[in-house]
Amino acid sequence: MLDVRKLLRLSGVAALGGLLALSSVAPASARNDTARGAAIGGVTGAVIGGVVTGTTGGAVAGGLIGAGTGAAVGASRSRNNYYWRNGRCYSRYSNGNRVRVDNRHCR
Repeated sequence: MLDVRKLLRLSGVAALGGLLALSSVAPASARNDTARGAAIGGVTGAVIGGVVTGTTGGAVAGGLIGAGTGAAVGASRSRNNYYWRNGRCYSRYSNGNRVRVDNRHCR
C-alpha cells in the first residue's frame, strides 16, 4: 500500500537535491544547458515516478528517464544566433554582420 509519509519525504529530498543542483549553476558564459536540463528533468522525473508508482524504484526509474530526456532537450536548445565573445554578448545576422547586444540574450 502507499505510504504517504515516505512518498512525501522522497519528494522533498528530490526537490532539495534539485535546488542544490541548480544553485551551483555556472554563470551564463560557462553554463552547460545539457547538465541543467538533466538536473531539472531528473528531479521532475523522480517526483512524478514516486507519486505515480508509490515506490522508491519508481522514483529512481522516473529520475533516470527524466534526466535523459532533460539532457537531450537541454543539448538541443537553440541560441538564436547569440554568442559570447570576450565577456560580451553578440548577435549574428544572416548576412554575416555581428552586433553587440544586451547580455540577457546570451543567458
